[in-house]
Amino acid sequence: MFEAITRRRALVGTAVLAAVLLVLPLYVGGFWLRIGLFAMAAAMGAIGLTLLFGAAGQLSLGHAFFIAIGTYGYAFLSGDGGGRVQGLGLPPLLAAVLAVLLAGVAGLLFSPVAGRLRGLYLGIASLGLVFLGHHLLLNLPSVTGGYDGRSVAPFSLAGHEFSNASGLVVAGVPFGDVEHLWYLFLALMAGGVLVAHNVLRGRPGRAFRLMRDSEIGAASMGVNVRRAKSSAFVLSSMYAGLGGVMTALAFQRAIPDYFDLMLSIDVLVMVVLGGLGSVGGAIAGATLVTALPLVLSKYADALPLVVASGQSGGLDASIAAKFAYGALVVIVVLRHGRSIRPIRAVRRGPAAPEPAAA
Repeated sequence: MFEAITRRRALVGTAVLAAVLLVLPLYVGGFWLRIGLFAMAAAMGAIGLTLLFGAAGQLSLGHAFFIAIGTYGYAFLSGDGGGRVQGLGLPPLLAAVLAVLLAGVAGLLFSPVAGRLRGLYLGIASLGLVFLGHHLLLNLPSVTGGYDGRSVAPFSLAGHEFSNASGLVVAGVPFGDVEHLWYLFLALMAGGVLVAHNVLRGRPGRAFRLMRDSEIGAASMGVNVRRAKSSAFVLSSMYAGLGGVMTALAFQRAIPDYFDLMLSIDVLVMVVLGGLGSVGGAIAGATLVTALPLVLSKYADALPLVVASGQSGGLDASIAAKFAYGALVVIVVLRHGRSIRPIRAVRRGPAAPEPAAA
């Protein structure tokens, strides 16, 4: 009875939230909608890290590498080229799908390493991907545009271009690129959340949780630990690749300096703030981390000691935001770290008797 009421309330809350999100472009300006696009792009990558770190217990600091593959993969596959950058000029939908698959292939190539390591060791190994990726982004100007980056082709579907020149008007509101992308991103987020929930509730999710708690226990229950680690890493990489495609569409330009170590740390912060293993928490954490510096910068004139990004005379809004959610991370760890039980070593024989007191 209680479970049925709780489920009904959750369905009603989800329906209300969906209705609000669907009508939001009709009442909200472009600044807030673009923040929403940035947040949804970051949330997709955070969901992938939630599956890998929160569910499977595999720490990765290389998420920025796979996000960059999605971003630049879409830019290269959909771009027509011209000048010193090249492109294949594929249809945007096909380019987006191939970019996600490309990120999955990159995760598959790294999966032998991911299958042999865990915890901090995997985090250190995956850290090398970020530096490797950043080096390639700067030294492949024909594909990435080098230091200056490259522009991103607008998305189109069935001949309809998601741009300001579309001429579409809904309820008296002209629909430009931001409004078009808002509904595209909502559809992608709904699909990503549904897949993640099905994975966590199904056999893969149970295998991930067993492996997270104890690899020996998971193996004794019939879980192929190495294969489970590899599959979790590949799935997380594909989520990051999709987040990279959404990042390319939201920013409309790909810049190498964006895909550095700080991006991987920001995604990790999103997952920690939202609660490890929670898909909804990952979305909430991504929204906070993404929106806070932009909101602080917009209202810097009304806030004490805070100035807009790039100005002097106070604390930069982006730095103030890092202080804010950095403090939140400390609070979350201090509050929930006490409930984490240390993993005891498994004894293979009877315990040795303790020496008698003198």
